[in-house]
Amino acid sequence: MNPSSRPACCVLFLFATAAAQAVDSEALASCASLESDISRLGCYDRLSGRTAAQPEAGQPLPVATDAAAAPVRASAASSYLPRHWELEEADKQGTFRFRPHHANYLVAQLTSRPNSDPFGPTNPLSASSPAGIDHVELRYQLGFKTKLVERAAGSAADLWFGYTQQSYWQAFNGAASRPFRETNYQPELMAVLPIDVGIGDLRLRFLNLGMAHQSNGQSGSRSRSWNRVYAQAGMEHGPLSLTTRIWKRLPESRDDDNPDILDYMGRGDISVQWRREGHELSLTARRNFATRHGMVELGWAFPLATGLKGYVQLFSGYGQSLIDYNHAQQSLGLGVMIAL
Repeated sequence: MNPSSRPACCVLFLFATAAAQAVDSEALASCASLESDISRLGCYDRLSGRTAAQPEAGQPLPVATDAAAAPVRASAASSYLPRHWELEEADKQGTFRFRPHHANYLVAQLTSRPNSDPFGPTNPLSASSPAGIDHVELRYQLGFKTKLVERAAGSAADLWFGYTQQSYWQAFNGAASRPFRETNYQPELMAVLPIDVGIGDLRLRFLNLGMAHQSNGQSGSRSRSWNRVYAQAGMEHGPLSLTTRIWKRLPESRDDDNPDILDYMGRGDISVQWRREGHELSLTARRNFATRHGMVELGWAFPLATGLKGYVQLFSGYGQSLIDYNHAQQSLGLGVMIAL
């Protein structure tokens, strides 16, 4: 193997390993909560697909002393949003446990118009460099959320912390020494209030008040950051879920790196997902109607193996990353998604 290709292989191997080891933590937690040894063992047997041994002739059947006859997942009847945000009592799993937040994926991405403007003439990714930016790079997104407080201040709301990291790696650009072109970091705090109200055929399931910071950890001309507070609503109907946000940017210091970011990132977004039989179709869009700038992102995830899905992603518009917030481009990504 060419030594220069090892970093890309390592990332692919780590994603594949993580996916292969992914286990339904909610189902395991449901089994572990059973007090009866017989019930707990039966729960684990059902989870692993093992058929329970039949008792010998003349031996009495074991009798469960608790809710062993219930499904492995206590909230199996719950739809996606209640499970994802633990909105119902059967979905609650307590505090300080890591859960999925946004999608975790790795894709090889082909970009129509790589943005070399932020890179100075001495940078190998600048337009004047013999190397320049490769149109193909690896893009990955990793993140989690954890509940900090359940039923905060005696209310029905839960307080969450979330973190998302997205990186763009010029893994095939040997002439430029395969650098990371951009990495975005986004921690956020979220207060999520369960709601169950009908709106036509949709049901409003939660309201979320959040505060998010996003930056790229760079300095000088490549520094990008912004802080915002937002309100989000989540609705669903059968396999269809919809979330929409509006946000307000918090004032920056006089050294604002991107004072016009709202002109391109808008003041809110909408995301729609449809899930059935392991397939996930998604659409995310945002637009500033005054400047007519925005973006559309389409995604399709489909089953490959336990804990792993294939993933196709299409993007068109502004702001795929912070360094590109004012740069329009189109991209196609093909890769894998960890299914948790």
